[in-house]
Amino acid sequence: MLNINVGGKLFQIAYKVLAQYPITRLGKLALYTDPEKKLQLCDDYLVQKNEYFFDRDPSIFHYIFHFYRSGVLWVMDEMCPSNFVEEIEYWGIHLKYSQRCCRILFEEKQDELNEYLKIEKELEAELEPLDSGEQFDGKFLGEFRKMIWNLIENPYSSVPAKIIAVMSSFFVLISIVGMTLSTVEEMKNKTGKMWMEQMEMICAIFFTSEYLMRLISSSSLKIFLRAAFNAIDLVAILPFYIQLLFENLDEADTLYHEELHKVENVSKLGKVLKLIKLMRIFRILKLARHSTGLRAFSFTMRQCYQQVCCLLLFIAMGVFTFSALIHSVEHDVPGTDFTSIPYAWWWAAVSLSTVGYGDTVPDTILGRMVAFVCISFGIILNGMPISILYNKFSDYYAKLKAHELSQ
Repeated sequence: MLNINVGGKLFQIAYKVLAQYPITRLGKLALYTDPEKKLQLCDDYLVQKNEYFFDRDPSIFHYIFHFYRSGVLWVMDEMCPSNFVEEIEYWGIHLKYSQRCCRILFEEKQDELNEYLKIEKELEAELEPLDSGEQFDGKFLGEFRKMIWNLIENPYSSVPAKIIAVMSSFFVLISIVGMTLSTVEEMKNKTGKMWMEQMEMICAIFFTSEYLMRLISSSSLKIFLRAAFNAIDLVAILPFYIQLLFENLDEADTLYHEELHKVENVSKLGKVLKLIKLMRIFRILKLARHSTGLRAFSFTMRQCYQQVCCLLLFIAMGVFTFSALIHSVEHDVPGTDFTSIPYAWWWAAVSLSTVGYGDTVPDTILGRMVAFVCISFGIILNGMPISILYNKFSDYYAKLKAHELSQ
């Protein structure tokens, strides 16, 4: 018998049993005749008791011991997959020796654990800033850039940093409100336009200053330009300067072109300026920098993109299927709106979404039966992923909040 001490627990296994598994650690220990090779396989050897000592977990070794006696590796649900895999790899035993049912459940649990750890790392990376205060040590104007970085990126570092974070959100809201009020008829007079232009200029100056401060305090220009939040900041300030450039170019062109050409140029330029002004709506995305809820929503969409794409695929299939069915039973009805399958797409889309505007309705009994099936399918389709997405969003939001509080 081979005497084994694993973490203070004594085990005895016959040499002939261990010899049946020569590639395992204990199998090699039973077959080797060279004492030096045997000592390389264990942590210590007690000469008086002829006992080999292993500084490993004795609770898991019970399953290893049972494997040598029965030839089957049992896997219990309460075990940590990572710890168990580490232990059996140390003893040189492969998972294939376990029963198929146990192996399937164990691999599923292992995948769940790996997915959980992956999401945890991504959540930490979501809150982790691009730079850290230590990266400025020994660099050009390191102390000054570190101070700027704390003001802009670390709102919990000081009272001025909190004030800047609040002002950033405040100016985003002011900018969105200003863009909204500029479309109101009562605000299109000369005084209203002047106030809107001044408000837009103040917001643009603040956003530009904020962007330049982040650029100055960045340790790597490449990483700074690739960051999503910095790209949003750039999109938030570009419309103002592009609008100024186009307006100046328009004033210069009026001095050299004829009256008819001026009218055409102003018409084209007005459409471009409307499109540029519309880009200011993306400023609301700046709130995601200071909003845990928006970050959690974005993270949920990235993690559940497969489910979302699958949902969109099912919706598209439903739209094509039910639009074809409703057209086939309604196209002969006088005055029908279902004159073709493309015309029936809108009805199928609003019916599947259970919105049902009622602007297009079937007239025949068979058409109403198709509509009932379409609406029922839409209810089932919309109900399936909502609970999954909401549960994941709640989980990610709670974890992001916990990470924020622990920093």
